[in-house]
Amino acid sequence: MKKNSTEPVISIIIPIYNVEKYLKRCLDSVEKQIYTNLEIILINDGSTDDSLVIAEEYAKKDSRIKIFSETNHGLSAARNLGLKHVTGEYITFIDSDDYVSNDYVSYLYSLLEKSNFTASMSICSLMNVYEDSGKEINTGNNKEYTLPGKECIKMMCYHDLVDTCAYAKLGSKELYNDFEFPEGKVFEDIGTTYQLFEKANKVECGFKPKYFYNIRSNSITTQKFTTQKLDLLEMTDKMADDVVQKYPDLKKAVLRRRIYARFSTLNQTFTSKGTVKIKEIRNELIKFIQKNHKELFFDKNVPKRDKVAYLSLCMGFNFYKSSWNLYSKIVK
Repeated sequence: MKKNSTEPVISIIIPIYNVEKYLKRCLDSVEKQIYTNLEIILINDGSTDDSLVIAEEYAKKDSRIKIFSETNHGLSAARNLGLKHVTGEYITFIDSDDYVSNDYVSYLYSLLEKSNFTASMSICSLMNVYEDSGKEINTGNNKEYTLPGKECIKMMCYHDLVDTCAYAKLGSKELYNDFEFPEGKVFEDIGTTYQLFEKANKVECGFKPKYFYNIRSNSITTQKFTTQKLDLLEMTDKMADDVVQKYPDLKKAVLRRRIYARFSTLNQTFTSKGTVKIKEIRNELIKFIQKNHKELFFDKNVPKRDKVAYLSLCMGFNFYKSSWNLYSKIVK
């Protein structure tokens, strides 16, 4: 693939672990980018299927692709390894079971260009794609804004257009200096993305869906509950403490995100048997939600869904579970 040398090199980091079913679609979408001056870094995180074979086939045809392999250490470690090898001026992440529009990179870069490169980060929206049904939901509003990093954190806490994900963002290489994903943790994005927003002088936001997020039935958020999923609470609470320390006026926003993390974790216990341990976990989650329900109701920025969820929970766990399952079916 011919590069345009007048454009800066943009590094794309793609962690790979047992995604042979999805990898070709992902790499095809990357190779077809309108913006061609790319460095495509594939991190093979100890795949045991044909993912590495597929990656090597693409690398033979495209000199922009670089492959680095390591034993399986998880998504955070793979992303960190990718950051160690970037040479581009800007960095973006793509997960290997997802895919992007052919103007994904050019669109994110054009947003920075529009700011005369005074912004150190740009973001776009996701198109949620439900694998089982094929249903697609645009998470954006197709508008563009220039926002300070602090406002992005606030919007992220309220699930207002800005997402916590590591992907669907383009940042300057300097933004990722002294930055590291927490290894051995899941839901690592909530514990890290806010740090980038804190460092960004301003963020160019283009809420158009350029990133296609594949919602799988066997993803980390849909698999059966394990205690590792409690990482969401740890990551969220760390974010909340750090943000309030720097921005005390965002106390309400981060509290909403902490409540949401409890609801999300509670939902993931639905398929678990009622063991003593699970009951203890559920009780702690519900206790936190009940303790902070007044703040939930008096904050006008909290989504109505949260308030309805709390009212359902007041009717008992089983009623809440049935209500949420019904809601989930409607969404999908």
